[in-house]
Amino acid sequence: MQKKTQKIKRALVCAFPYTVPIFAGFCFLGMTYGIYMNVSGFSFWYPMFMSLTIFAGSVEFVAVNLLLGAFSPLQALTVTLILNARHLFYGVSMLDRYRGTGIKKCYLIFGMCDESFSINYTVDIPEEVDQGWFMFFVTLLNHAYWVLGATLGGLFGSLIRFNTEGLDFVMTAMFVVIFLEQWLKEKQHVSAGVGLFMSLLCLIAFGADHFMIPAMLAILGMLTVCRRPLERGGEIS
Repeated sequence: MQKKTQKIKRALVCAFPYTVPIFAGFCFLGMTYGIYMNVSGFSFWYPMFMSLTIFAGSVEFVAVNLLLGAFSPLQALTVTLILNARHLFYGVSMLDRYRGTGIKKCYLIFGMCDESFSINYTVDIPEEVDQGWFMFFVTLLNHAYWVLGATLGGLFGSLIRFNTEGLDFVMTAMFVVIFLEQWLKEKQHVSAGVGLFMSLLCLIAFGADHFMIPAMLAILGMLTVCRRPLERGGEIS
């Protein structure tokens, strides 16, 4: 029992430093999400439990509008699948690393996010540190940071007395920043152009209230059809 405790403690101590930069980002963005939920009319319980059970930042921001809008389970399912489709590829990449982790694999799958994947996939874990427990604590710590930030934001949001009009623009700003980061990383911008063009086309065809799902499906279809030319051009690796 003592050896097992020491093994777990060693893995925690080894994992923690890798998650410190994530702590700063997750707490800040999580607080923004919590405040956004609060000023949208939700108690702090909502961001706390949603961050605990969903743990998908972009989906949680989108979920605010889904909760405030008309009941549309198909739209919620489609948006969630498309926004998090990249996790399918993350999962395939982690098949070997997750092998032999036992019951911890269930939480590792649930708690996988971009940041946890980046750490667990790229870090060379020391031989004396248990790989399964290391990845578990990386995932757990990052999850805890997000829940902490969202909960604090939900609590502090009720104490805010200044005008919060326009705070809901944070979601739009977040996606704009993500788009710009990807634009700067790419040498060519064909895929981004396809996304913009198909979104604009669907906006004109279906209107502002119903264009999202057709736009996402159209973008997915176009990129699938154009995958080989994009690969030859070096845009998809």
